[in-house]
Amino acid sequence: MNKQSLIGFALIGVILLVFSWYNTKQFEKQQKARMEADSLARVEAAKYQEEIAAQEITWEGDTLREASEDQPQLYKTQSLNAMAYAGEESVVYLENDNIKVGFTTHGGQIDEVLIKKYYKYDSTALYLMPKGSSKFDMELDAGQYINTTDFNYVVASQSSDNVTMRLYVDDDSYIENIYTLLPDSYDVGLQTRFVAMDSIIPRSSLSYKVNWTMDMPRLERGYTNEKNYSSVAFRYSGADKIKQIMLRKDSGREDLAGSASWVAFKQQFFSAIFYAPEGFSGGDIAVKAYPESDPNERLFAAGADLTVEYGTRSADFSRNFEFNFTPNHYPVLKGYDRKYDKLLPLGGWLSGSICKYVIIPVFNWLSKYFDSYGLIILLLTILIKLVISPFTIKSYESTAKMKVLQPEIQKINEKYPKEADAMKKQQATMDLYKKSGVSMFGGCLPVLLQFPILYAMFRFFPSSFELRQQSFLWAQDLSTYDSILNLPFKIPMYGKHVSLFALLMGVSMFIYSKMTASSTAAQNQQMPGMQFMTVWFMPIFMVLVCNSFSAGLNYYYFLSNLITIAQNWVIRKWVVSEDKLKAQIAKKTAENNSKPAKKSKFQQRLEEAYKMQQQQQKQQQKRK
Repeated sequence: MNKQSLIGFALIGVILLVFSWYNTKQFEKQQKARMEADSLARVEAAKYQEEIAAQEITWEGDTLREASEDQPQLYKTQSLNAMAYAGEESVVYLENDNIKVGFTTHGGQIDEVLIKKYYKYDSTALYLMPKGSSKFDMELDAGQYINTTDFNYVVASQSSDNVTMRLYVDDDSYIENIYTLLPDSYDVGLQTRFVAMDSIIPRSSLSYKVNWTMDMPRLERGYTNEKNYSSVAFRYSGADKIKQIMLRKDSGREDLAGSASWVAFKQQFFSAIFYAPEGFSGGDIAVKAYPESDPNERLFAAGADLTVEYGTRSADFSRNFEFNFTPNHYPVLKGYDRKYDKLLPLGGWLSGSICKYVIIPVFNWLSKYFDSYGLIILLLTILIKLVISPFTIKSYESTAKMKVLQPEIQKINEKYPKEADAMKKQQATMDLYKKSGVSMFGGCLPVLLQFPILYAMFRFFPSSFELRQQSFLWAQDLSTYDSILNLPFKIPMYGKHVSLFALLMGVSMFIYSKMTASSTAAQNQQMPGMQFMTVWFMPIFMVLVCNSFSAGLNYYYFLSNLITIAQNWVIRKWVVSEDKLKAQIAKKTAENNSKPAKKSKFQQRLEEAYKMQQQQQKQQQKRK
């Protein structure tokens, strides 16, 4: 390439850069002018709000007629201008046995939701959506961009389970929200009808926006626990899993990367869900937690900006949605068949399966026969301990065998006291284990097999709707912390109260650790730091951590420790005998000594490593 070509390409590049910069500046000027115009329009609207709101709108058949011709013409049609300042807001109510829902003419939206059968932690009415805490609007191009919350709808019809609200765009065209309260449910159907709107909505406009924001109120005792189990969630259409935002965090945001079927604003035990059978084609979701000191007792602020496709349009067309204001009760959520049950934080595949197919069915079965949930937890704990008792016996037996072998291991340690003989000591120890038929990992596997069940119980109790506001002994609510003393100050990591169930759990854990440490005293002599960790540090640490956990969970831990202590005493007394184990080990050792020694691959590698170490030491001595 010659010099002139290079200069030509350079000039073309400079021209493109200048042109791009010029276009950017022009676009910024246009945006600024548009924003100024919008601001002026809002100021102008606010200026005349009080004057025009007092004027009346009258009906002539099915057509709106403006009472004054002096109103500011902010919109292209007289109908929209009239409905922007039409009279006062009114609220219409629908209710069934489960919920009571208020619908406001301001924006034609749901204004408040009362859950009838349940109460807040302070025994007051449970408003999942307190009045004025939610905003639901549509943004669309109707010859000009409009937002439905800028207008006052009119109530076109009302029945015991249905209310219809209309926003007239002109005399013959309107947007209609038809709300239907489904019987014996927590559900409100929404059909948005676009009547004679096809000629008004530009053919180039393929979708509109649905914006839903809500301040979720605090409903439970204990801010931290409630916040940790609250989130904003959504499900991609056809997906088996859901996406949750804000779990154990203060804020979060997510852009929808595909079609989503529903969005949920989830509190620990209740959810407000917006479902679209045809899906949302895009949007973004955000959430931010309020501080514990919020004077209005709000938990978090959530918002969802969702894109809805018009799809096939005709003179009249509609889009269907559904609101679900539901308790986070597993049978209820599962009954929707929309993956709502994934909102419950039951853990991953393994622990979640144990919860869904074992713990929850057994828990519900026991609740048919017993009214006391404290007794139900006791019986459930006993059943779990019986199921895993074979693992417990196996673990204890392995520990007892290790205790029997301790004198022999001590002899090996005395025979190879030097650090240079570490390989020999390890090889001799492995030979001892092999000849006696004892596995050094025999006690670990049974304990590991119990972990999925223990973890499933840890996930079950904080999300168990059944325990909500169920009292037992001194605990007023098993779903949150119990308190026998409220402190005038806050202790870091501990809190401002004293949980008796957490203290009992810590004491039982200390007793169990003490018993375990005494049965493995010879091993603990080699690792004195481990004895301090298990006997003293862990019980104290668990009391600090579990002080704000649900009373039901701490009660379960306490019962589990007590039953384990009793199990170990019974096993030691009647099931596993150290004298019998000594005889078995001696017999096994004698049998293996009479057979030709067969080394495992691990022992062979150990010997090879030892030989290499010996050679390296000899070479180092020769060099010296």
